[in-house]
Amino acid sequence: MPRLVVAAPASGHGKTTIATGLMAALSRSGHRVSGHKVGPDYIDPGYHELATGLPGRNLDPHLAGEERLLPLLLHGAAGSDLAVVEGVMGLHDGMLGTDGYASTAHVARATHSPVVLVVDVSSASRSIAALVHGMVTFDTSVRVAGVILNKVGSTRHADEVVRALEGTGVPVLGIVHRDDGVVAPSRHLGLVPAEERDDAVAALDRLAARVAKAVDLEEVVRIAQSAPPLTGEAWDPVAETAPHTTVVPSQRRVVAVAGGRSFTFRYAETAELLDALGCDVRVFDPLHDEALPEGTSGLYLGGGFPEVHAATISANEPLRHAIADAVAAGVPTVAECAGLLYLCRTLDGAPMVGALPADAAMTPRLTLGYRTAVAPEEHLLAPAGGRVTGHEFHRTHVTPAHLGPDDAASGLSVAWTSAHGPAGFASPTLHASYLHTHWAGHPRMAARFAAAVTRWSSSPDGERQRARTDVSRPLGNGSVHVEVHGSVESGLDTRRPFVPHGAAARPAKSRATDPLRHHGDVEATDGLVDLAVNVHDGPRPPWLDDALRGALEHVGRYPDAREAEAAVAHRHTRPVEEVLATAGAAEAFTLLARARPWQHPVVVHPQFTEPDVALRQAGYEPRHVLLGHDFALEPDAVPDAADLVVVGNPTNPTGVLHPAWALRALVRPGRVVVVDEAFMDAVPGESASLADARLPGVLVLRSLTKLWSIPGVRAGYALGDADLVADLRAQQPPWSVSSHATAAIVACTSDDARAEAARRASQVAQHRAVLTDGLDALGVRHLPSAAPFVLAEVGTGVHGALRSAGWAVRRADTFPGLDDRWVRLAVRAPDVARRFLAALEIALQEARP
Repeated sequence: MPRLVVAAPASGHGKTTIATGLMAALSRSGHRVSGHKVGPDYIDPGYHELATGLPGRNLDPHLAGEERLLPLLLHGAAGSDLAVVEGVMGLHDGMLGTDGYASTAHVARATHSPVVLVVDVSSASRSIAALVHGMVTFDTSVRVAGVILNKVGSTRHADEVVRALEGTGVPVLGIVHRDDGVVAPSRHLGLVPAEERDDAVAALDRLAARVAKAVDLEEVVRIAQSAPPLTGEAWDPVAETAPHTTVVPSQRRVVAVAGGRSFTFRYAETAELLDALGCDVRVFDPLHDEALPEGTSGLYLGGGFPEVHAATISANEPLRHAIADAVAAGVPTVAECAGLLYLCRTLDGAPMVGALPADAAMTPRLTLGYRTAVAPEEHLLAPAGGRVTGHEFHRTHVTPAHLGPDDAASGLSVAWTSAHGPAGFASPTLHASYLHTHWAGHPRMAARFAAAVTRWSSSPDGERQRARTDVSRPLGNGSVHVEVHGSVESGLDTRRPFVPHGAAARPAKSRATDPLRHHGDVEATDGLVDLAVNVHDGPRPPWLDDALRGALEHVGRYPDAREAEAAVAHRHTRPVEEVLATAGAAEAFTLLARARPWQHPVVVHPQFTEPDVALRQAGYEPRHVLLGHDFALEPDAVPDAADLVVVGNPTNPTGVLHPAWALRALVRPGRVVVVDEAFMDAVPGESASLADARLPGVLVLRSLTKLWSIPGVRAGYALGDADLVADLRAQQPPWSVSSHATAAIVACTSDDARAEAARRASQVAQHRAVLTDGLDALGVRHLPSAAPFVLAEVGTGVHGALRSAGWAVRRADTFPGLDDRWVRLAVRAPDVARRFLAALEIALQEARP
């Protein structure tokens, strides 16, 4: 297996930036890359996962044992053609007093991997050669195969360093100049996790492009291929747990795992071990979900940043009470670090679950280090005297840190003792402490927890508790999941009998009765301030008005869209055969629905409802895949049988921008993936767009209606395989693209238009921030949007209250997957947004029961 380790002389040289950029650049160049991290870090693997589309993995001798490094590497890299391992600290820095145990060099030796050294050269030139020479000769069992120069100031600076390095014999693989735009922001525990950064995808796209340009990727791959063959078996969760358990229940038990932005710390192998032990892992979000997953028989509350989100977590009282009830009922519960804080009575004064007689608070002192701990008494995760390895990483403290003998009546005992003293809380059904453990290194802990889950779920208390939760429950987005022939449908009844292709189309319902035909324009009636229609409310550029007026000279003859298609082909660097001008996105969906005999069409919701309307008019019954909490795209949720998949990016009405890798993951032989990019031109840099990608089986639809304020013109275009575009063209009526639409397409794909679009996209982002900041101040939940609108959960009755106060906002309950608690708000100028927020505050008060 080709592999390499990315290391540095010390922390701060840019390992994470370069390693993640390499993973992303190699992935985008066609390699299937697996990302790994030396040490216990949870944050960097999150960026690795974003770059590669595969779970980030950790390789840590202290946590998992040196003997498991190779098996875990083989397991994590299964199916990949190249593994990139990011180091930790300096190349030779490990546990203090151990001569480099658990260092990057240790892992490189154990996995027989060549090392690529990343060196910050911003404050030196020739001295860099001395530094690299020292890294090469200090331990010759570690092969430094190349160096990447980071934070270079100028070409002259780079030339000086490269000349000096010639004497070391270490090749320079790349020269990366300073670029603050690709540096991830930090806070009290290091980098901000990728899950908490709305700009993570855009930043990663910039980084991948920069690394691909600055680094010799072919030479990097050659170095990875020079690694010697590996022998041994890949880590197997079933084999690892077999010695520690005798029975895996035939009925799978639900283990609820805390996730979302506040709980991002957990190792991928944890869920894999639980799965092997007969547990069904289901993630819930303490920020937004108001109930535990149905049938919950176990709780795993891992690490993260509840201190950053304490107010929102505290405000979610229904979930806090549900967890308190579950712990009190004996549901087996593991709480590591952040989970410990969550179970306390308070966190920085904000009420938490209250399952532990303790309070948590931030502290200026960082607690960081490896631990070897012993269980003084038998508890949920360990027998008395059981020894584990782990680590601590936090800037909080809990008072009291543990309960003493005088508190025996509470039923809680000390979880662990170590050289740092007793800490944590434990019982036969509970473990809560600051200690992070990697269950791949201690599979018996996973087996004990799974056994407790099975025992509890089979007990009378478990049966009663599960009976109370085994009902269709609202999701965080207010919809209800109902399984229908393998697809996920919303609580909105949009099901119809299937009509074979070619049969007579059903008569369309009127706009007033069919929710899928409800559009925002019907909301914006006279006398109301319009936040319902997504059309840009600024003036059109003079050059666009000139083009539209000039089109009047051509209305005396039939329109010809070939000039428009040539302009689009030039704009996206595509052959003209891959472009079709359309009378807006609505026509494109109509052509698509009739282009081929689809067998299993799927529409990913919530999003624009026109694909459903078009498919039904063509005689199909599309299946829906409803996105879960935060409406992030999960490629695996789309049935493998789907031969047509329609998804919006950024989606209407959520505003969520799906990463390009997630969209690429939908591609299958024989499948057409349609990406509706109607609002992509309002995204700065058009990050995550596939318009220029030319991927087989991918059709990208664009609309010029919104950003350019021309809904009456109906102008857009489709980009895709020449064969697919030809199939759409065959369904298009002659002269459907008017002279004005043709003129608009030509004008809006010009260089002037691209510059103006960038300016407008930047302005939209600035104006959107005014709206979202105001929503935050009002305590209104909203989704992170990359579009010129925001989906906000204002509550039932607020839509009507706003309308009565003179404000038109788009109702969202006509979108599959949403209900009447949600509204879509178009981004407007700051003065309008502030007046709206004042009206919203009053409407929220009026709507409260």
